[in-house]
Amino acid sequence: MSTTSPSLPGGTWPLGDLTVTRFGYGAMRLTGPGVWGPPADRDEALAVLRETGKLGITHIDTADVYGPRVANELIREALHPYGDSLLVATKVGAVRDERGGWPPAREPDQLRRQVDDNLKSLGLDRLDLVYLRLGNAEGPRAGSVARAFETLAELRKQGLIRHLGVSNATAEQVAEAQSIAPIVAVQNIYNLVHRHDDELIDRLAAENIAYVPFFPLGGFSPLQSEALSAVARRLNTTPISVALAWLLQRSPNILLIPGTSSVKHYGRTWPAPAFRSVTRTSPNWRRSAAKGDVPLVSTCLVEPVNDPRKPGPRRERAILTHLSRAVRRHVDAKQRPRRRQDGHGVGRGLHPRRHPRPW
Repeated sequence: MSTTSPSLPGGTWPLGDLTVTRFGYGAMRLTGPGVWGPPADRDEALAVLRETGKLGITHIDTADVYGPRVANELIREALHPYGDSLLVATKVGAVRDERGGWPPAREPDQLRRQVDDNLKSLGLDRLDLVYLRLGNAEGPRAGSVARAFETLAELRKQGLIRHLGVSNATAEQVAEAQSIAPIVAVQNIYNLVHRHDDELIDRLAAENIAYVPFFPLGGFSPLQSEALSAVARRLNTTPISVALAWLLQRSPNILLIPGTSSVKHYGRTWPAPAFRSVTRTSPNWRRSAAKGDVPLVSTCLVEPVNDPRKPGPRRERAILTHLSRAVRRHVDAKQRPRRRQDGHGVGRGLHPRRHPRPW
């Protein structure tokens, strides 16, 4: 179960034998364009990482292929020696080619080499958490994970890995991995609009396994982006803040890893602390949500707090379901504008990703 942290949104979650903050940090954006090469401002990148320590963040997500090696080396320079409470999660399953691509690399010898590369670049004798990255940039792909995951399980027995997870995986692949060795986390694309992992999240929560969503604004249509932006304007915050607040409330096992390369932008990604239960602000939330009234539905966003008046789990699920439907539909009578995409499915009013996120 999660507990409430006075300094960070969402409290904490037991990730294996470590307790981490549900609000973490993703290091991919510390690199240069295309997740390749060094950052434009190395000192600023180091300052961002040191800021995570000041804020009390104890969960950092990275990979040796970010750069490659750039993100890991920055983490090592800024934070090594690592505190006992800090968990650094990394990923294996792909390498970088000379064109900046991400070809899969999941043969046993390739995985062993990637684990070794992560150990060296992070300056560790044992990696806290290693995800086996599956599928490709377009999403999960069906297929057995046995050979690759058995390799990581063996490295875990050798003491090189503390905990295991899977990323970009189907529910069937998650189950197959669990039949081979224990996992503590699953990292997939998931957000307010793309809810394909709803059942998986609930199952993992019942098993005390973390779910780490990436791309919180990915795949929104222009109309859905407009609806989310309307919520953000009403709450005087940003769309990403609204999206992350919704994720925190979706399930207690969801851990966030937003990234930034600028210290001054850090606060823009925080779920607004003023979000509270709809029962205290809009008693007609169900009717409003059903009608697609986004300004009223914005009060359905709830950040976990120690509040005896907070609605129970069944009520919360109903609130979240109606909010999701409202953002999807916005206003029923409004005609859908022509869909415009930037190549990554990000609509108007939001900042498009300059580069695809295969990881």
